[in-house]
Amino acid sequence: MLAENKLKLFLDLLGSASKDELIWMNGYLNGMVQQQPASATSSVAEPAVSKITIVYGTETGNSKRLAADFAAKAKQQRIHAKVVGMDQYRLTDLIKEEYLLAIVSTHGEGEPPVAAKKFYDHIHQNGFKLEKLKYSVLALGDTSYPLFCKTGEEVDEQFNKLGGNRIAPMQKCDVEYEEEANSWFSNVLKSLSTATTLVPASTPATIAAKKTGKQIYTGTVLTKVNLNDRGSNKETYHIEIAAEGLQYQCGDSVGIVPENPTKVVEDILTVAKVDGTKKIVFKNEEVSIYDLLKYKINIIYLTERLVKQYAEITGEDIPATKMDLLDLLKIYPVKDAAQFETIVSKMNAISPRLYTIASSPSAHEGEVHILAVKDTYTINDEKRYGLCSTYLSELQVNTEQKFFIQTNKRFRMPADDKDMIMVGPGTGIAAFRSFLSERDATGATGKNWLFFGDQHFATDFLYQTEIQNWVETGVLTKVNVAFSRDQHFKLYVQHKMLQHAAEVYDWINSGASFFICGTKDPMSIDVENTLIEIIQQQGNKSLEEAKKYVELMEEEGRYEKDVY
Repeated sequence: MLAENKLKLFLDLLGSASKDELIWMNGYLNGMVQQQPASATSSVAEPAVSKITIVYGTETGNSKRLAADFAAKAKQQRIHAKVVGMDQYRLTDLIKEEYLLAIVSTHGEGEPPVAAKKFYDHIHQNGFKLEKLKYSVLALGDTSYPLFCKTGEEVDEQFNKLGGNRIAPMQKCDVEYEEEANSWFSNVLKSLSTATTLVPASTPATIAAKKTGKQIYTGTVLTKVNLNDRGSNKETYHIEIAAEGLQYQCGDSVGIVPENPTKVVEDILTVAKVDGTKKIVFKNEEVSIYDLLKYKINIIYLTERLVKQYAEITGEDIPATKMDLLDLLKIYPVKDAAQFETIVSKMNAISPRLYTIASSPSAHEGEVHILAVKDTYTINDEKRYGLCSTYLSELQVNTEQKFFIQTNKRFRMPADDKDMIMVGPGTGIAAFRSFLSERDATGATGKNWLFFGDQHFATDFLYQTEIQNWVETGVLTKVNVAFSRDQHFKLYVQHKMLQHAAEVYDWINSGASFFICGTKDPMSIDVENTLIEIIQQQGNKSLEEAKKYVELMEEEGRYEKDVY
C-alpha cells in the first residue's frame, strides 16, 4: 500500500494520462516487477524438511490430541505431517522413516498403553536397524507413579540402540503437560528448520520432570458405609474424609497410597526366613525390611517384568506370568537372606490409586468423598482381592488417612446455564454425584440428565435416595436407570440411551455436554458407539459424519470421559 502522499501523486498521474500513456505505464511496471530478485518477493522459503511422521500411543486420548495439534502447527511451517496411532502404524514402514516423532503415555506398572503394545514390542525385537531415522520422543505420565514416563524412556532408548539419531531430547510431561509439550515441539521445529541439528547418541535422553508439588493432606475418616444391600454380589464403599485447607474441583480425583496386608507381610518374612527389623536401603532411604514390605513396595500381583527379574536373581526358570511375591517365594524359594534383600531392593514402590471424587466443594466443604468397589480377581482358581479397594474397605472411622488431589482439567462441568447428559454406571456415578451436588448447592440453571446402571435395583442402586431427591427438587431433569440382571436379558445404560435416542440427539444438538465416567472396557466403548449410532440415525448422517460430529463435540469441550 502506498503512503498517502505517494498515492495522491499516483492517482493524479493516472487521471491526467491518455489511453496510450496508460498502456505504456502498465507495460513498464510489469517489466520492472519481472526484473525484481526472488528475495524481494513475498514467497515463503521452503523448509529444510518437507514431511514428518507423528505416531502416538494413548489410553485417554491426550497423545492423540497433541499429535493432531502438532500436525497443524507443522503444516503452518509448510511441513506435511502424517499422524497415525501406534496400533494402526504399518510396522514394516519403520525402517523407511526419516523423520519420526513419537508421543506415548505410560500406564499401570510402567506399561505401554494397550494401543501401543504392538509397536513397543516390535522395536524391542532388535532384528533391524534404523540408521536413517531422525526422531524425538514426547513422554506423558504422572509423577504420582513410581515409573514415571517409563514407556517413553524405553521407546527413546530403543530408537537410539537401533541406530536412530535424536533431533531433540526426550521430554517428560506430568499431568499438566501443555507447557512442556509445546516447548518440546518448538525445539523439534527448530531442528527441522535446518535438518542438521542432532543430539548425539551418547547424550542422556532424559529431561528432569517438572515438580508438581502435590500437597499431601492428612485427613480424618468420618464415615465408611457399604452402599450395596444384603444379597448383592458387590461391596461398594462410600467413604468421607475431612481435612484442613482442602481444595479441589468437581471432576478431580483423590490419590490414595495403600498399605500391604499385615498377614501377607508376616508370611513373606516367615517363608523367606529374614529378620523384619533389619535395615536396608531403598531409593536412598534406610528402612526396616518390615516397613519396606508393609508401606513401600508393591508385593501383590507382580508384573511379568518383575517376575522375570526375580527369575534372573534366583536363577530359576519361571514362565512369563503375573504372581504375588509370597507365591513366588513359596514356589521358587530364595537361597538366603542376601538374595531376598537384592530382590526387594529392586522392586517397584506402591503406586497410588486414583478415585474420582464423589463430593462437591460447595456442598461438602472441608470434606472429600470416595466411592470404591472391592475389587476381586482369580489366580489359580483362588479368589483374590484388590490391594487398595480392600485397604479402603477396612478403614476405621476416626483414624487418619493421607491422600492427595489429582486435578483433571479435561473433565469439567460446563457453565451453570448449560445442559449436561451424564452416563455413569457402577462407581462411575461418583463424578456425577459431585456434579449434581455442586449444581444443587450453587443453584445452576442448566438441565441435567443422568443414566445410571448396575446389576440389581434392590441391592445395587447406589445413592438412590439422593438421586430421587434431586428428581423431586428439579435438580435432575431426567434420570434413566438400567439394572442388567433384573430381567432375562442383559440391559445396560447404552440400551436406555437408544430408547431415548431422539431426545438424546435433541439435547446434544442444542448444545448439551455429554459425559462418561466408569470402566473403560467395555462400558465406555459401548456408550460411545451408541452415541455415534444415535447421531447417525437421528441426524441422518453417515457413519463418518457421525464420528466427525463426536470429534467436534470433543474439540468444543462438550464430550468428556473419565474412564479406567
